[in-house]
Amino acid sequence: MLTPEESLRLITQTIEDTKEKYKDSGLIFIFWGMLIFIVTLTQFIFIRSGLANYAGFPCLLYIFGGIYIYVHYRKIDIKNNAPKTIIGDIISVLGMVIGANFIILGSLFSERLGSSLFPVFLIFITFMIILIGISIRFKPIVICGIIVNIIAFVTFYVDWQYQTLLMSLAAVVGFIIPGILFNKSRRQEHV
Repeated sequence: MLTPEESLRLITQTIEDTKEKYKDSGLIFIFWGMLIFIVTLTQFIFIRSGLANYAGFPCLLYIFGGIYIYVHYRKIDIKNNAPKTIIGDIISVLGMVIGANFIILGSLFSERLGSSLFPVFLIFITFMIILIGISIRFKPIVICGIIVNIIAFVTFYVDWQYQTLLMSLAAVVGFIIPGILFNKSRRQEHV
């Protein structure tokens, strides 16, 4: 049985191990932010130029992005013998589950969801952003997640043709800006 001090030390160590494992999270955030920004902006251009039937094709980049990130960071984890933490495992599995649900919702239920598709996506993204921010104890990520949540609810009131622009904005606010801030914070810790 652990004493309260040992339990607190174990929790603190788990958080620090997770932070260390995700020290490149800033780069992951920036990568996903740029990918979401590019895909949703391309979708907007397709929709506005009369090619709405093809607006789903840029989403294939998400699958390739997910595979790339998984393979790339799996190799790094193996090479560095990175510690496995329950928090890291939860974040990874949640990311895969949300990604799979995006694919299913977008490909099988987009007509049923209609103009609610992008707001629903943004709400799911909010869960991920806030969970990561809380798990690595980095308040700017949590704040940006809350802003993305607000953008998600605003998106319900925007014409479907412009919802991808709000998703592009959410990519900047929820991924790119926190990624830059996280990288800057990590560099300052090691100075």
